[in-house]
Amino acid sequence: MTALTFVSAKGFVESLKSLWQSTGFMTNNYPEGYYFGIWGLFIMMGIACLLVYLAIVKKFEPNLLLSIAFGMFIINIPGAYSILFAPIAEGGGGGGIMTYLYKGVDWVIFPPLIFLGIGAMTDFGPLIANPKSLLLGAAAQFGIFITFFGALFLGFNEAAASSIAIIGGADGPTAIYLTQKMAHLAAFGGGTAGTADLLPAIAIAAYSYMALVPVIQPPIMKLLTTKKERLIRMEQLRPVSKKEKIIFPLVVTALVGILLPSALPLIGMLMLGNLFKESGVVPRLANTAKNELINIVTIFLGVVVGAKAYAPTFLQLQTILIIVLGVVAFSFGTATGVLLGKLMCKLSHGKINPLIGAAGVSAVPMAARVAQDVGRKEDPENYLLMHAMGPNVAGVIGSAVAAGVLIAMFA
Repeated sequence: MTALTFVSAKGFVESLKSLWQSTGFMTNNYPEGYYFGIWGLFIMMGIACLLVYLAIVKKFEPNLLLSIAFGMFIINIPGAYSILFAPIAEGGGGGGIMTYLYKGVDWVIFPPLIFLGIGAMTDFGPLIANPKSLLLGAAAQFGIFITFFGALFLGFNEAAASSIAIIGGADGPTAIYLTQKMAHLAAFGGGTAGTADLLPAIAIAAYSYMALVPVIQPPIMKLLTTKKERLIRMEQLRPVSKKEKIIFPLVVTALVGILLPSALPLIGMLMLGNLFKESGVVPRLANTAKNELINIVTIFLGVVVGAKAYAPTFLQLQTILIIVLGVVAFSFGTATGVLLGKLMCKLSHGKINPLIGAAGVSAVPMAARVAQDVGRKEDPENYLLMHAMGPNVAGVIGSAVAAGVLIAMFA
């Protein structure tokens, strides 16, 4: 009986040791060049808590930022990565939940589905009524190409530089789409980028700057315009017929498909969603695309992108560089849009308010609202929102086209 008790006690002690060995505190399998150890995980959990605060209290893009923050928090719990991203067994099965969900990003499924929902929510009427708005949307994409050369100068290769530069479009799904396409078609190796996964830093930067549009844009807009220009009132836009709104997505899809097939997955889904909306014959499909579908995909996309912000791959010098370059890209995009707006103002003899050029970035409808707010601070009765929506929706098209150009040139 004594011997049996001893064996049982020994087995119990071994079980306790096994339990301790399985805890996250025993996690020490970090890649070479990572110096923070377990404290890096706690740093990332702290950053995740900050993002939760910004999403809930400050309401910075909460629909996605909250999911990203929680994904970042859960993956950095010590020991969680090996469970959540457990590899799929050779015969199938056995993988972690994030391993499966991440296929929507890895296979580039989620971004086009989000564009489908965006299309179902978007009114291209202001752009159709004022086609010159397309030029402002295109001008705001210059920040992308300016930052591309800056990233090359800092040592990133063409694929990584392209992915970082697209942050300037202030379009999270496009940034994710381009980054994954570049990862598939041209490895990120070399230069500052190393072999680390750049997606978390790029996605978080892109969505952060989308949320910070009301903070970043107004100082640039005021710096580049005069009070007289900000006071300009624009003529009311002409009504747009239903026929025009139905023809528009078909024409855009055909033109982009012929000239730039690499952008077709995004533009095609964007225009399909818009065709659902404008046709008026499939209200259930339009409602599903802009409500249930985009909400479900947004949850999955946010969580898995956040879950890729794992301390050993995220706490690197390149992350800081990406965030800084993202600010540069977004600021230049805003500036070039405003500058073209000033030129159009002069050519039209004062009929175009340059503030609407800042709305050429792809942050819909936040950038248009910022243009409206800055204008109304000078003249409370000035109504620029619908005029700014033209460049704003043009920016959605422009950022997707810019992504297609970069893929075609450098993948």
